[in-house]
Amino acid sequence: MSTNNLRVKLTAFLLAGLLWAPPSFAYTPSAKEKEVLLQIQKDSAGYFIRMSDKMTGLTRDSSQTGSPASIAATGFALAAVAVAGAHSWVDPDYAKKQIEKTLSSALHKVEHKNGFFYHFVDGRTGKRVWGSEASSIDTALFLAGALVAAQYYPGTSIDHMAHQIYERIDWQWMMNGSDLICMGWKPESGFLPYYWDSYNELIILQALAIGAPKRPVPPKAWDAWFRNEDSYNDKNIIFSYSGSLFTYQYSQAFIDFRNLWDVDINYFENSRLATLANFEYSQSFQNQHKGYSANSWGLSASLGPGGYKAYGALPGEGLHDGTIAPYAAIASIVFTPAESIAASLFFYENYHEKLYGHFGFKDAFNLDKHWWSDQYLGIDQGIIVLMLENFLNQNVIWNKFMQLDAIQRWIQLTNLKTTSP
Repeated sequence: MSTNNLRVKLTAFLLAGLLWAPPSFAYTPSAKEKEVLLQIQKDSAGYFIRMSDKMTGLTRDSSQTGSPASIAATGFALAAVAVAGAHSWVDPDYAKKQIEKTLSSALHKVEHKNGFFYHFVDGRTGKRVWGSEASSIDTALFLAGALVAAQYYPGTSIDHMAHQIYERIDWQWMMNGSDLICMGWKPESGFLPYYWDSYNELIILQALAIGAPKRPVPPKAWDAWFRNEDSYNDKNIIFSYSGSLFTYQYSQAFIDFRNLWDVDINYFENSRLATLANFEYSQSFQNQHKGYSANSWGLSASLGPGGYKAYGALPGEGLHDGTIAPYAAIASIVFTPAESIAASLFFYENYHEKLYGHFGFKDAFNLDKHWWSDQYLGIDQGIIVLMLENFLNQNVIWNKFMQLDAIQRWIQLTNLKTTSP
């Protein structure tokens, strides 16, 4: 979809690198609600302290014994550990050293191809495992977390290493001669046959690739992917194929879209509508699945009785079987604060014994099949920590990320605007 002719130039103050003042959240949590949310956030952050390798700092994909490290989970760890240090949930000096260790490993030890990390690596050696691909989206999520951490420690080795990692990535190479960014590359077979060609979590990848200080992708890449639109319950939504809530969350854990427009699309409002659609979609099946209720919802990619699946709602595939992922509702808190807080308290108060542990909520449950996950997933704990930090602590992750030169450059190059159409 080409939109160049429809876009307007950024206002002078934005081009000058100044920040705008987005609207505040309409919901203020009660003292009890805030206490529970803070406990969930703190416990979820604990995953990244305990499940990161002591030698390299690389973070395990899951709490399952033998799990390799995940590059995306390690990215969430970098931001989450910075948050934990800032709140003194861990010793601030320990947090800083943990981040330094992780970035040093990423810079000097972790296997990569032209700057793109492999999806899964051995947590101790940094070598590729499971025949995984050099992944564009997982590298982007790692980088987003690294750049957030750099903003917590400006002018330090953390800042320096994060930008070194950024500057060595050859974003143009990952386009493989096309107008789109490829999903990945394998040494055995070359580029994957799949490209980031439609709306989902790709926005964080697009922003970092277009705004990159070296070898960026051309701004026209922003117009090359499809904004597929459909409706559910009279809500018009630019939707992801799976309809999984994480696809509406990941980019916006970092990018503040509340006052940012892509022609006539506001992606924050789009995620709000998609979250409400997810909530309403699950409610429509209350008579079929025991776990679905006004306070128990959240359809997103997660573990389930039959393994990991891309659960979701309409518009999209709408795959569901009664499995609910608590992280999905909790991490939607910036979009649907009332519904998300109600779900958070419901899960915490009613399913605490079966679902809650040292690192907060385990991944998912299914009442129909009497199934409760016994695992944590790093990416799911990470999105909880960051979204709660934005909601509870004055948008701090958004503010730090939006100050980055690369993000300001992406905004300028793609002619995003700060006034509604």
